[in-house]
Amino acid sequence: MSEQIITESIPVLALRGLTVFPHATMHFDVGREKSIRALDKAMAKDQHVFLVTQRDILQDDPAFSDLYPIGTVAQVRQVLKIPGDSIRILVKGEYRARVVQAQQNAPYLRARIESVPDRNFTATTARVEALTRQSAQLFDEFCELSQRPLQDTMLKILASNDPGYIADLVTQVATYSYSEKMRVLEQTHPVKRLEIANKLLARELEVLRLENQMQEMTQQNIEKGQRDYYLREQLKVIRSELGEGDEDEDIERYREKIDSLRIADSVREKFNKELQRLMKQSYGSSESSVIRNYLDIALELPWGVRTKERCDIKAARRILDEDHFGLEKVKERILEVLAVKQLAPKSGGQIICLVGPPGVGKTSIAMSVARALGRKLARISLGGIHDEAEIRGHRKTYIGAMPGRIINAVSHAGSCNPLLLLDEIDKIGNDFHGDPSAALLEVLDSEQNSSFRDNYLEVPFDLSECMFITTANNADTIARPLLDRMELIELSSYTDEEKLMIAKRHLLPKQMKKHGVKRTQLRITDDALREVIHCYTRESGVRNFERELAAICRKCAMQLLSDDAPKRINVTGNNIEEFLGARKIMPDKLPASDPVGLVTGLAWTAVGGETLEVECNVVEGSGKLDLTGNLGDVMKESVHAAMSYIRSRADSLHIVQDFYKTKDIHVHFPEGAIPKDGPSAGITVCTAMVSALTGARVRRDIAMTGEISIRGRVLPIGGLKEKTMAALRHGVKTVIIPQENEKDLQEIDQTVRRALNFILVDHVDAVIDAALDFASLNRDSQAQKEDTQEITVTHEAISQPNTVIRQ
Repeated sequence: MSEQIITESIPVLALRGLTVFPHATMHFDVGREKSIRALDKAMAKDQHVFLVTQRDILQDDPAFSDLYPIGTVAQVRQVLKIPGDSIRILVKGEYRARVVQAQQNAPYLRARIESVPDRNFTATTARVEALTRQSAQLFDEFCELSQRPLQDTMLKILASNDPGYIADLVTQVATYSYSEKMRVLEQTHPVKRLEIANKLLARELEVLRLENQMQEMTQQNIEKGQRDYYLREQLKVIRSELGEGDEDEDIERYREKIDSLRIADSVREKFNKELQRLMKQSYGSSESSVIRNYLDIALELPWGVRTKERCDIKAARRILDEDHFGLEKVKERILEVLAVKQLAPKSGGQIICLVGPPGVGKTSIAMSVARALGRKLARISLGGIHDEAEIRGHRKTYIGAMPGRIINAVSHAGSCNPLLLLDEIDKIGNDFHGDPSAALLEVLDSEQNSSFRDNYLEVPFDLSECMFITTANNADTIARPLLDRMELIELSSYTDEEKLMIAKRHLLPKQMKKHGVKRTQLRITDDALREVIHCYTRESGVRNFERELAAICRKCAMQLLSDDAPKRINVTGNNIEEFLGARKIMPDKLPASDPVGLVTGLAWTAVGGETLEVECNVVEGSGKLDLTGNLGDVMKESVHAAMSYIRSRADSLHIVQDFYKTKDIHVHFPEGAIPKDGPSAGITVCTAMVSALTGARVRRDIAMTGEISIRGRVLPIGGLKEKTMAALRHGVKTVIIPQENEKDLQEIDQTVRRALNFILVDHVDAVIDAALDFASLNRDSQAQKEDTQEITVTHEAISQPNTVIRQ
């Protein structure tokens, strides 16, 4: 009985390496844009799509000419989005079909297709029954050899007498190629289709039998002992061909190395024991690799290897002066260490901690010390370390175990007396892995580090001859026990004159050489360098300063290579904006007149000193005290201490007794986005509040710093050098500091001391007397009366005709 031919226009989905048969249910992934669009169109209509295999699976954008002529019309049962841009769909094949007319290639394939019915045949012949039985037998053997769960398919084959249906079922689950499956799909005669399917399945069974036989032969022939022997013999041949010798030569090499080292007997015994263990291991075992790695690392350490140290004070001073300008205190302290080393060569290693803001030369001065001493230098960056094993190493039994950073640094230095630079020691973290700063206690203790024991080495190593220099930006974050083992040397901010000399001697020649600019091609005046310092950088060190100089050199390099290139470029203070753009930082300016309730304070930051203005406003109210400006708890307490002092001295300051009940006082610190804390603004706040309450003007050319107590005592502060440099930049002439900070004036740069007038105070009364101009109250009052009288006369004159007003 002939089937009715179906003709319809339908989306086409090209398959790569896949063939779908009628009555088969399967899922696959769709990823190509055209295929996804065709799938969307099918889902929007009746969920039917024409699935056809493409001839070349490498073709990414196939046309109709690249497809097989016969395919399968299938119904999309399920669509599932998966990670990425792909879609996984479940389809069930319905009937064969061929393309009658290609309708479109973009944005998706679409064609008019017509069904391809099976040809008529006689189903009751012996030949059909024989083919059906043969198919069932072949498929049963296929299930056994492939070890796949295909029982449901087997039941369908046994329950069916349709040779075409059986051929489709068998071919769908078989493992041969898509081109062979297409031979079955294109055959419209059911009996011939089953013949082709049986032939292909019989050939596939032969391949599966060979695979199983080869696998069984491999498993039977290769026993563990024979396998090890075979691999070992091959390895010997390979090593012999490569000229690497055999295992016995490695053992002998290790033994000679151990005998030649200048080590303690206990350490030598440990190494020999590990060598005996290595001899008992097979060459390719994992334990053998662990022992070999351990011996390679341990025997490469510089046991007893020392570099000759140079203790020439004059040569060391010359090298330090060549590399760094200024830093006299630091250089003097380092030269003292060298002097002691020259007089007492047997003294232990020194541990120095250089503390200072970023960019002042902490790391570079440590490198200069190594060059001056003639020692090898090994730098260890400790920033962000939070695992104790980074310092002490891991046990060698762990996979990938290695020694800690200290032993690694000594190994890379190649001597047992190097200079070890522990950079950023204040940025060590800690968590559940341990505390690295606690592991450093043994390293930085000259009484204990002579027998430092790394977890990986398991033997003591002498670090007493090493010289340790650590660097930090802030000593407050270093653990107290660790800080106690080091001698602190503070590197303060550079003054503007020091920055100028550093630029002329070091930074500018370095950047000109780096950018290929000759001295005859570029000239930067001192005024231009000062403009860069004041208006483009604000820092303690010179890192940003060097970046700006590099920017100038780049601009000059561009000009020198232009068509109308000048012979020489002059950079001055007047044309600096042509090279660096508009000024980023405008110079500080003093107020035009003495203000009321506005006082200039001084603050210390991690990048140097800054001026800190304090504003105070008093209005009628109910006695509220408002504090704004992103203040910390300590600074808030300073404001309350100042308030307590002012209430206790209200009579002598000519302030009404109940001002704290009838006045609202608002104290504000500008630049509210920046957090502020610390006690050193106490006298500044007190002066601003007294000025606002009394109306007395504050001298605009005065700045101050000092902590206040509720009794009015002025307590000492820190960071005086940086603060005084900030005052000089601001244009201040007089600085009020605590009496107890008089000793710190010796540390201030002489240029700053000559330019500023210092007032030493021990009580707030002296601060108020020096900073406030109470005589301005009388002048302001008299000026106000004169203005009132002038206004009265003006009104009277206006009421009288023919009167001339003269002002």
